[in-house]
Amino acid sequence: MFPREKAIKQLEKIKLMGRKMRLAAEGWENPFQTLIAIVLSARTRDETTIEVCKKLFERFPTAERLSKANPAEVEKIIMPVNFFQNKSKNIVNCARDIVKKFGSKIPESIEKMTELPGVGRKTANVFLSEFSHDALGVDTHVTYISNYLGWVSSDKQEIIERTLKELFPKNLWSSVNPALVRFGKTYTSSYEKNRLLDEIKKIE
Repeated sequence: MFPREKAIKQLEKIKLMGRKMRLAAEGWENPFQTLIAIVLSARTRDETTIEVCKKLFERFPTAERLSKANPAEVEKIIMPVNFFQNKSKNIVNCARDIVKKFGSKIPESIEKMTELPGVGRKTANVFLSEFSHDALGVDTHVTYISNYLGWVSSDKQEIIERTLKELFPKNLWSSVNPALVRFGKTYTSSYEKNRLLDEIKKIE
């Protein structure tokens, strides 16, 4: 197993190297908006998602409002995000299930959350970590960086999540995804990113 103390030092260095930026999961008025923003952010830049969500939540600020929306109207608003047609259906159906099955409150377990349309394990984990739960979301940045540094040796989301939870103490779980995402978004050139990661590898 990778040395825990070394991994913690590397994570702290990564936190310092990523520029400050708002991620799609951050800064919304309520948990419902946070969840929808995370769903829409899949395969889409955070900057794009944030601007789209601002417009979406002006029109549909709550689960109740979005649950009654016409998906065609939602499509027009969220068109800048990738896979907007599927996502428009998913978020309307997600809102309906939140209202009908969960009394308009977002469930606070991965098992229940992943019953919602459009909500996978990564989305659920990112959401829960935003609300002080011990959760760790695995996306493409986490997959790439954690493999490059040798923290894990897998491209399977659940294996990566489990390995990182074994590697890092529980109080750091929720900081892993934002730190690695900010680093990955700061250094978009593969050459530059790998050069810096090679330096981070040297930390003992």
